[in-house]
Amino acid sequence: MNFLIGAFKPACNISITFSDGKSRKQVPMKKENGKTIMVSLFQSKESIAGKVSIEPLQGKKIEHLGVKVELLGQIEMYFDRGNFYDFTSLVRELDVPGDIYERKTYPFEFSTVEMPYETYNGANLRLRYVLKVTVSRNYGGSIVEYQDFIVRNYSPPPSINNSIKMEVGIEDCLHIEFEYNKSKYHLKDVIIGKIYFLLVRIKIKNMDLEIRRRESTGSGANTHVETETLAKFELMDGAPVRDTSIATDIYHFLKDSAHNHVLGIEGESIPIRLFLSPYELTPTYRNINNKFSVKYYLNLVLVDEEDRRYFKQQEIAIYRQQDS
Repeated sequence: MNFLIGAFKPACNISITFSDGKSRKQVPMKKENGKTIMVSLFQSKESIAGKVSIEPLQGKKIEHLGVKVELLGQIEMYFDRGNFYDFTSLVRELDVPGDIYERKTYPFEFSTVEMPYETYNGANLRLRYVLKVTVSRNYGGSIVEYQDFIVRNYSPPPSINNSIKMEVGIEDCLHIEFEYNKSKYHLKDVIIGKIYFLLVRIKIKNMDLEIRRRESTGSGANTHVETETLAKFELMDGAPVRDTSIATDIYHFLKDSAHNHVLGIEGESIPIRLFLSPYELTPTYRNINNKFSVKYYLNLVLVDEEDRRYFKQQEIAIYRQQDS
């Protein structure tokens, strides 16, 4: 039995380390098994260098047909697990065919690597970067080891960033306008805006502002869209009812400290202040390698007393800004 167990063990241990691994920033990454590990963070056009160490198990030698290290950028669709679409593939040959009797270390370097897309784990796909070391063998199967790393790319603030203005209207019943201070936000930004009540002839039970992520994969008739609500911000809770004795309407809405505010139905406004940093957002991705897109939307939802729902949706662009 011990012999059988030993027969399935790899004939050597392989380790992959980065040259600047101790000083380079480490970020968490969730593995397929649900565990979170810390991995090195890179950005496009950086050089990736390090060492590969191969150590045979005690008393064994490794007969091989060559050793190589690959830097791979891959997209995997979850409906087609195990099949990777390589958009980046670089190879360095580390050793010619021969034997390894003791620990052997090989330096490697990939200079100024173009990594145009960010690491992404979505609802229906993932985009990953790995270093893959292969010890090729005739018998017993090749020995393969992987080392994940994460890529994040940064954008400067946009030179043009127009405000957003929208309105929701039902003829002779409701006319509400929304204004957001800009249309492009970085990941730690704050959405600031106002809601103006111009005409209200229906009883609004509640009003929410949502951040939605829409991930689309495939193309044409095979396009699959997954929409996820990442944040829900309660702007108003309670129906605006005209009270003739007071001639005011009481809107209870949550804004930071959740104070009550007393407003008139028409000609008044509700301020919006929504911080993005608590939410797990990514930048907007548009047609990545013709495989997928990720877009974000502000979705305003009004519900009246009869539980009828009114929606108004507006796309916003999100970008990653370099940390100061």
